[in-house]
Amino acid sequence: MTQRVAVVTGTAQGMGLRIADVLREDGFAVVGFDLQESKDGIVGNVASAEDVRRLTDHVVDTHGRVDVLVNNAGIAGIVPFEETTLDQWERIMAVNLTGPFLLTQALGKVMLEQGSGCVVNIASVAGLQGVADRAAYNTTKHGLIGLTRTLAVEWGGRGIRVNAVCPGWVKTEMDVESQAGGYYVDQDITDHVPMGRFAAPDDIAQAVRFLASDNARYVNGVALPVDGGWTADGSWQKLRLSKR
Repeated sequence: MTQRVAVVTGTAQGMGLRIADVLREDGFAVVGFDLQESKDGIVGNVASAEDVRRLTDHVVDTHGRVDVLVNNAGIAGIVPFEETTLDQWERIMAVNLTGPFLLTQALGKVMLEQGSGCVVNIASVAGLQGVADRAAYNTTKHGLIGLTRTLAVEWGGRGIRVNAVCPGWVKTEMDVESQAGGYYVDQDITDHVPMGRFAAPDDIAQAVRFLASDNARYVNGVALPVDGGWTADGSWQKLRLSKR
């Protein structure tokens, strides 16, 4: 039996690292892609067309196929919209939206030639709602969900499923950096989440595991919140906390 191949971006740490490990557990040959060294990884920039072409050539030359692409690499930015510089805007756009465009186009062509494959985009609850002081980040995640739905329509009849996972707040290095900047504390998040805790990287990885599996064979064009109920809860704070 031919081994299935998964490409995962942002595998040096956090969610990407755990997603890669979970897919390996399921028997995938995983190729990571990150600016930093990572296990079984290629070093490169998701926003560089040349680096993406080099990654694609490596995957095809080494494995001859690609079955799953997980567009996980992303960066955040917390700043009021009126203070957002063009450089900040363009940097976040490049990594969070141009990167998935380049990777999905390049590796999607390989999938289309095979007549099979699966793309899982890591979006965010910020792609389903507005979150203050994150205009650039929110815009990229809304755009990534739009790309997900469009490609699900374009490619669904050609054997390619395209879905998105929308994490809530996850305990990763990105969260540590944001909290170090004084933007919020744990309780700001846990008081809002009905389940009363942050997500762990494994919570997101298990959702990716499902969407990448044959168990999700008829799931296409979905933006799946993995947020402990964050986007479902319209309660006011006192009412929310009274139920705990």
